[in-house]
Amino acid sequence: MRAAEVRVRRVYEAPEPQDGARVLADRVWPRGLAKADAHLDEWCKDAAPSTELRRWYGHDAERYAEFTSRYQAELAEPAANAALAGLRERAAHGTLTLLTATKDLDLSHVTVLAEAVRERR
Repeated sequence: MRAAEVRVRRVYEAPEPQDGARVLADRVWPRGLAKADAHLDEWCKDAAPSTELRRWYGHDAERYAEFTSRYQAELAEPAANAALAGLRERAAHGTLTLLTATKDLDLSHVTVLAEAVRERR
């Protein structure tokens, strides 16, 4: 089985031909972005961190390791796990680009989510 190509990008960036399936993985809609301008194949809210976890984390770099651990635990919960399975299915059929409004992708939940999709547990 080939490794899934999973990309991570900001939703505000213009779509690229190599994006494949474009999936927004945020729980709330990005500010200032019209839905028609997002060029999405799916909005996968259930794969995003809970509101409580997102607020606790606050994109504080010192909390990233703990955030990652807590988010991975959330991804094992039924609704999130089903969403993750759907993302894995998309990735099995071609490139998947996970999108977020987050400014720092290296400290973003989509980086953790992309790795979870690639793992195919």
